[in-house]
Amino acid sequence: MTPLPRLMISAAHKSSGKTVVSAGLARAMSKDAPIGTFKKGPDYIDPLWLATASGGTCYNLDFNTMGGDELTALFASRASAEINLVEANKGLFDGVAEDGSDSNAALAKLLKIPVILVIDTVGMTRGIAPLLLGYSTFDPNVEIAGVILNRTGGPRHEGKMRRAVETYTDLPVLGAIRRSADMNIAERHLGLITPAENPETQSWLDLVAELVSEQVDLPAIRDVARSAAPLSSAPHPAQPDKPVNLRIGIARDAAFGFYYADDLEAMENAGATLVPIDMTRDTSLPKIDGLFIGGGFPETQMAALEANTDMRHALKEALINGLPTYAECGGLMYLCRSITYQGRHAAMVGFFDADTEMLPKPFGRGYARFHRNPNHPWGPSTDEMQAHEFHYARVINSTETSFCRSLSRGYGTDGKQDGMHKANTLAGFIHLRNSSASPWVGDFLKFVQSKK
Repeated sequence: MTPLPRLMISAAHKSSGKTVVSAGLARAMSKDAPIGTFKKGPDYIDPLWLATASGGTCYNLDFNTMGGDELTALFASRASAEINLVEANKGLFDGVAEDGSDSNAALAKLLKIPVILVIDTVGMTRGIAPLLLGYSTFDPNVEIAGVILNRTGGPRHEGKMRRAVETYTDLPVLGAIRRSADMNIAERHLGLITPAENPETQSWLDLVAELVSEQVDLPAIRDVARSAAPLSSAPHPAQPDKPVNLRIGIARDAAFGFYYADDLEAMENAGATLVPIDMTRDTSLPKIDGLFIGGGFPETQMAALEANTDMRHALKEALINGLPTYAECGGLMYLCRSITYQGRHAAMVGFFDADTEMLPKPFGRGYARFHRNPNHPWGPSTDEMQAHEFHYARVINSTETSFCRSLSRGYGTDGKQDGMHKANTLAGFIHLRNSSASPWVGDFLKFVQSKK
């Protein structure tokens, strides 16, 4: 049993400002002591902001791909900071399962995390009381330790809110953050932009941290984290068999950056050396045995990707010659002939005989279920595998016929299948997460080793 000081920042509903508040808290508290950060659910952008804010690594906690013991083990093994902050997704009791078994509340109970609710107070006064009473009594096993009033309108509005909370509930008000254009700028940042894409990231985080420090009781926040009960955990799942001297290229730049931290750590723990590659600036591939191109926003960087013809040609040649490669979502788009976005068209690698186009709304979104077909380069699967997808892009003008994933849930490439396969390259819209039920890292590394 270990103490693991920890807290969860949640809300009544999505778009309450909890990511901005979480980033501000992480940045502010990290000035005094290391802060560990975690994000509930399959998400890439929020963890990038939390990691940047804290100066550390952010890990995802997702019921979709991990069971309770595995989630607990992952959290306990990574929650080594003096304070560990978990940001929820959507509302506290929201989730896919109707019984709430995959909700933020379920995670809070599993990991014995006290919860702080961030309440968007726009258009609200006394009505905050029944809202909080409902959240406090809906599940008595969830410990709601306090509330942060967000986007208050001024001293009078804040006073009404505080009096309502203090009169009708037992929850302490741990802070009240005024509506501010300086805080609103994050909505543009957190919409479809990663920290790496914006030169103002560090200065904006410092400003948010300053505003949060002035308006939130940071010592009380730390006390909430330290009040968490000790947590026991099962042993962490075994790592893949150690391969010999593998160098795995990882596309890391403004276009590609969607990676789960513990997946990359699993590669390193298995013996692989990770070699970062900038597809927008590097003109050739380094010496590598395999390549992983994750998701990201290649459409916003497509001019730079197209202009780097040396890399596009070098990569296409390497793939044709059999470089073992795995690409997800944005990586798939890059390996096709072209990307069309907002009326603009840019040439990409052209390894797959297909084009991609961006649509105004998500084309594939949510949890995915699939089987690996007999032609899957890493081997077929007996059991159904779990993953997720979130893409505005679709494949068009394709003459590719070799797919190695059959979907039972999700859209993938065409609503029924995903995972285009050519030579030693696998590319699809689905995002994998390494877990005991889906040990893709070990499978991929074994495949790379077999082609060495």
